[in-house]
Amino acid sequence: MKKRNVLKWGNRVISTVLMTLLVSVAAMVVFTSLSGGEPEVFGYQLKTVLSGSMEPEIQTGSIIAVESIDGSEEAATLQNGDVITFVEEENRLITHRITEVDTTENGVLYTTKGDNNNAVDSNPVLAENVVGVYSGVTIPYVGYVVNFAQSPEGSALLLILPGMLLFGYSIVSIWRTLNTLEKKQETETVDAK
Repeated sequence: MKKRNVLKWGNRVISTVLMTLLVSVAAMVVFTSLSGGEPEVFGYQLKTVLSGSMEPEIQTGSIIAVESIDGSEEAATLQNGDVITFVEEENRLITHRITEVDTTENGVLYTTKGDNNNAVDSNPVLAENVVGVYSGVTIPYVGYVVNFAQSPEGSALLLILPGMLLFGYSIVSIWRTLNTLEKKQETETVDAK
């Protein structure tokens, strides 16, 4: 009787974990697709860092939380020393530290530099190209997983694998239940004779 309770409890835990994993991954993929590929939590965008230009503060493969900036007016209030995420050529996002702020006729320009780089960036950043300010929250190594999950192969694998595991586990559970019922019927048949 005790063994049966442990098995039932184990089955429930495994089923719950697999279902939660499947629903979470599906929700993450749908939410990321709806938000244009940029997951956002409580007003903070989660960005993956794939270079070492900001090490040691921000490690390669980390996820950072970036507070979204709406409009160039808000971006114009940034100061020397702030770490910003901005759009560069080919819609590439870069996260570097502001080393100099210049106000010109065309607007505010920022000179930026990666903490681990030897020289400042060659192109100044227009305030309108700033998408967010680094909040100081970093989760190391998770960026590698997120980057893979956002690829077509990763999305497919992360949706299909939990589904297959849940399906396989359901088949095993059904087979065990049928086997138990069959043994119970055999026992009742033998007892009836």
